[in-house]
Amino acid sequence: MELDLDPVRVGLLGLGTVGGGTVNVLTRNAEEITRRVGCAIKVTHASAKDLSRERICDTSAIELTTDSFAIVNNDEIDVVVELIGGDTLAKDLVIAAINNGKHVVTANKALIALHGTEIFALAQEKGVLVLFEAAVAGGIPIIKAIREGLSANKIEWLAGIINGTGNFILTEMRDKGRDFADVLAEAQALGYAEADPTFDVEGIDAGHKLTILASIAFGIPLQFERLYHEGITEISQEDVQYAEELGYRIKHLGIARKTPAGIELRVHPALIPEKRLLANVDGVLNAVVVQGDAVGPSLYYGPGAGAEPTASAVVADLIDVVRNINCEPQHLIPHLSFQSSSLSQEPILAIDSIVVPYYLRITVADNLGVLADVTNILSSQGINIEALIQKEPRKEGTAVDVIIITSKALESKLDHSIAEIENLDTVIGNVNRIRLETLG
Repeated sequence: MELDLDPVRVGLLGLGTVGGGTVNVLTRNAEEITRRVGCAIKVTHASAKDLSRERICDTSAIELTTDSFAIVNNDEIDVVVELIGGDTLAKDLVIAAINNGKHVVTANKALIALHGTEIFALAQEKGVLVLFEAAVAGGIPIIKAIREGLSANKIEWLAGIINGTGNFILTEMRDKGRDFADVLAEAQALGYAEADPTFDVEGIDAGHKLTILASIAFGIPLQFERLYHEGITEISQEDVQYAEELGYRIKHLGIARKTPAGIELRVHPALIPEKRLLANVDGVLNAVVVQGDAVGPSLYYGPGAGAEPTASAVVADLIDVVRNINCEPQHLIPHLSFQSSSLSQEPILAIDSIVVPYYLRITVADNLGVLADVTNILSSQGINIEALIQKEPRKEGTAVDVIIITSKALESKLDHSIAEIENLDTVIGNVNRIRLETLG
């Protein structure tokens, strides 16, 4: 069916960095977009908290308001683009838009990760589209790649650097020998991190994104509440240096892996062999590796944030909406790639059920027999040592750092070993544990 030649009218909720970028991309590439879809796509209305604020885009042809509900309730609007963030007001607006028969494009990962099930069910009932490519990894079309390009594959695992702030911090720590707190302050000054950086540095932001990717990859319900997340605040300059000496780099990874026992869904720092492509993704850039049974590993790399990279994904979703605007709902690609009635109920594994190698940094008194005690404890749990480095005594005293790379071990057994090691009189402080991923 041919599309009507009338422009598709877009209402924009949020006119900040990404909203302004979206207007600019639609304006600059209007001719190309029209050639692709057969009609123009125009932002006719937009909402913002402060209408007096200077914008990065021309708003002279846009009707502006502070009332976002006025846009979702406007009969003239065909598609609502939600860019305000959060999962409270945004949810109410998206639900209202869907109930009004409007298609929705969003860049809101928290909204989808926490409320996607409800939103998708309503969208299916009302026969409208909800697209969310920009919610994960900015301008990288990773959702489309998994949902469409890799749909012939059984996805075995995926792993990604999906938070640019954390990656910037770890890169600066490695390249310039800086401490975490120092780099975090710079990231905040540069606008990479919020005044409250918790979502970024504790893995919550990456967890929202991983929840979405795992659902699309494995055909499982969105289950953020079952995801394990661990931050990078405890990564020291010593850990970064020791990892380098051993031929690894530390990255803050989101990992989803299908196993016979269930699905691993976890975000945490990890050592990666330095020769892996993912280990060489630096700064604020993002990357995701997806392992399919037919294609093998494929890498998706690019900017994870920014005005126009994110706008690239938003506008691509708008184009998809227009291309499919007259399709019957049953002919549309399912929101999570799999038919909603066919989602798997495979369990999400607890973190103590995973089996991986580990990096351990243990600070000990420089006494005879300490290493023997540590190795005996690990051995009693069936954990072998693959590599061991004993550093020189510290200048300020007799404390010595011992670095151990273990064989693959069940995390619950390692937890038990660490508790025993920390109880030794010769061990100073806590054992620092970082999981190791070969990504092979």
